[in-house]
Amino acid sequence: MSVDRFEPGEARPRGGRMPRRERRAQLLESALEVFVAQGYHAAAMDDIADRAGVSKPVLYQHFPGKLELYLALLDTSCDTIIDNCRQALAATTDNKRRVEATMDVFYTYVAADTGAFRLVFESDLTSEPAVREHVDRVTTECAAMIAEVIHEDTGLPDDASRLLAVSLVGMAQVSARFWLSETAGISQKDAAALVAGLAWRGIRGYPLDH
Repeated sequence: MSVDRFEPGEARPRGGRMPRRERRAQLLESALEVFVAQGYHAAAMDDIADRAGVSKPVLYQHFPGKLELYLALLDTSCDTIIDNCRQALAATTDNKRRVEATMDVFYTYVAADTGAFRLVFESDLTSEPAVREHVDRVTTECAAMIAEVIHEDTGLPDDASRLLAVSLVGMAQVSARFWLSETAGISQKDAAALVAGLAWRGIRGYPLDH
């Protein structure tokens, strides 16, 4: 279902009944807009219900509380990054292109208009164990996939492969966020290619195991 996007602070008009699945998707989109604009602590369920154009009881029918709603959004956001990383690695057997494609995953995600990356990489609720677990899943699962490739191609031990993989994931997400906020003079494509080049020059230095 396509849901019209609204500017921050603008509420959707009250609507009629819709299938539960579509209503849930609408509520999640409205919640994302509110959380990105206000942060977790400042956001209120009233704000989210108003943005979605529903009563608060309707919102609570789908999500028992603000934390559960936030975690549902995190699930979706984390799954998006992990799935895109998996596709980038599977799309080619050329490791240079794999590095480029994986770097592009993070830059594309950070550049998205939704601002969903702020939930994952800039959450104001990282002290909550459930949130920390969700956020860490991005690094853990993406790094695990990359480490497998590194191990197969270099013969490095598992621990060393994981360390390099975590470093690459960290480089991708930190540089992407820095690019978005501090380097407006560099295009997304050029920024991702620049950092991918740095990563590739480092990782290709490890000898192949054959």
